[in-house]
Amino acid sequence: MTTIDRIRTLLVKDYKLDPDKLTDDARLEDLGVDSLGMAELVFNIEDEFGLTVPDVATTLTTFGEVVRFIDDLIAARDAQAGSSMTMTENPQPTP
Repeated sequence: MTTIDRIRTLLVKDYKLDPDKLTDDARLEDLGVDSLGMAELVFNIEDEFGLTVPDVATTLTTFGEVVRFIDDLIAARDAQAGSSMTMTENPQPTP
């Protein structure tokens, strides 16, 4: 399942939102997700994706912004994990 599908599922399940209204430019506030709801969504996303999401995420306003932000966090996490793995697999000799 893609990031967009997973976040859409969270919003449909937790906020009873119509999945057809979750378009890229859909404003979360217009869909009924207020600031408290956004904070709750961030916690749910952290649980769903195993991420630590910075507080700045609560200022995102559209569904598309949230998805792109989470995609960027996942990419950064995966790149860091890949970098750590590469260093572990190919240790540099100590002079």
